[in-house]
Amino acid sequence: MYRSFECCFQKVYDEKRTDSWKQGSLLKKLQSFNPSAKEGSILIMTAVEAEREAVLRGLSGNPRFVVELAGVGAASAAALTAGQLAAGGYRAVISAGIGGGFARIAPMESVVVATSIIAADLGAETAEGFSSVDELGFGSSRLPVDADTAAHWTQLLAAGGLQACAGPVLTVSTVTGTAATAAALTERVPGAAAEAMEGYGVGIAARAVGVPVFEIRAISNLVGPRNRAAWRIKEALQSLETAFHILTEVL
Repeated sequence: MYRSFECCFQKVYDEKRTDSWKQGSLLKKLQSFNPSAKEGSILIMTAVEAEREAVLRGLSGNPRFVVELAGVGAASAAALTAGQLAAGGYRAVISAGIGGGFARIAPMESVVVATSIIAADLGAETAEGFSSVDELGFGSSRLPVDADTAAHWTQLLAAGGLQACAGPVLTVSTVTGTAATAAALTERVPGAAAEAMEGYGVGIAARAVGVPVFEIRAISNLVGPRNRAAWRIKEALQSLETAFHILTEVL
């Protein structure tokens, strides 16, 4: 009886996955982003009020942007972003805030523009180690970001005087606190630049309605052993503010 149920579940799942792939192909076509287009607002989601205030200062009251709170974590971010997007009229969504940087790529006070948004701990533990949902065959932990736009924004930020780089930004449910976990994440996602807790949730909500998603993180600490005395939250918030002041001209 269990075997019959398992086969039935797999058949239904395969059918749903095929539909999902078809939908994903359609959404990929919808997700082209024209930085010069001015029609529609850009929704910016931050986890906490301090990040929201920094972004608002950078935008200087520009009416083309809506900045709202996503809460902490991917589940809250997905739900609250979906609620905002339900009103329609948005041409892009940006997950923004401070985050941890991987030392060899993103030092403190730098700004990272995501080239992809990855749910780095979404999967299963096995005897051989971690397996992502991609490897398990249950969807994807990776959300693509428009590469040309990410590169363009990174160049603009650097030209504006910020230390900026582009790379994968990881979404985690538990912030990294040990060197061992940091090493495991860099092995799992080569080139990982930063980690935060909301990007994948924001991205899932955006993808569901065919709106392109981006992520920008100002680095307040290094990924690895927790050292609160070394954190630079104030400076990272200033970098975040400056980043959006620079990007306002092109968004």
